[in-house]
Amino acid sequence: MKLVGTELLVELIPLLGYAIIATLLTAGGLAAEYASLQHFDSGGLMVGLWLAALGAIMLYTGVYAIGYQKLLRRLVSAQRT
Repeated sequence: MKLVGTELLVELIPLLGYAIIATLLTAGGLAAEYASLQHFDSGGLMVGLWLAALGAIMLYTGVYAIGYQKLLRRLVSAQRT
């Protein structure tokens, strides 16, 4: 019975890590997009564009690359087994 708990823990740690990283990247991307809107509004076009690009990359990475490609696929494959 201890072996099953250990295997579950080994599988759960990377999933938790991916979930934390995806959440942090998504929150950072949303914050960068919000800051870019603030800079656009105040007239800082170059900083606003830079923050918009950075936010888009962070959102892509957090939601799609890690959240969908890694986390969701691992969760689905773990439920099937």
